[in-house]
Amino acid sequence: MAKATIKSRFGALITIEGTEAEVASIIHQFESSASINKAREVKKQHTDEQRVQRKRSAAVDLVLSLKEDGFFDKPKSLGDVAEALEEKGHMYPTTTLSGTVLGLVQRKFLGRKKKDGKWVYGK
Repeated sequence: MAKATIKSRFGALITIEGTEAEVASIIHQFESSASINKAREVKKQHTDEQRVQRKRSAAVDLVLSLKEDGFFDKPKSLGDVAEALEEKGHMYPTTTLSGTVLGLVQRKFLGRKKKDGKWVYGK
C-alpha cells in the first residue's frame, strides 16, 4: 500500500494511504486545485490593483480639470478640493485626495505652501 503526506497552504499535514494509482490521483487533484486557487488569487490581486489605479487616475484627471477651470488661482485646502469635486458629483475622501494632490505637487502640476499651519495648494 502506498502512502503520501501533503502539506496544505495553511500548514495542515494530510496523510494519504491507498494503492499507487489512488495516491497519485489524489496528489494530482490536490496540486491542480492548489494551482487553480493560486491563479485565482493572482487574478483577484491584479483586478484589485487595476481598480485602485483607475480610481487614482480618475481623481488626478478631476483635480487637473479643477486647475484648468481656475479653481487653484487662490490657494485651496484639501477640504476645499473635496468639496469642489463633491459639487460636481464626485465623492472622494480627503485621505484619498491627499496622495493624489501630493503626486501632482511632486510632478509640478500644482504648488503647495503652509498657511496657518495647514498645507494649501495652488498654481
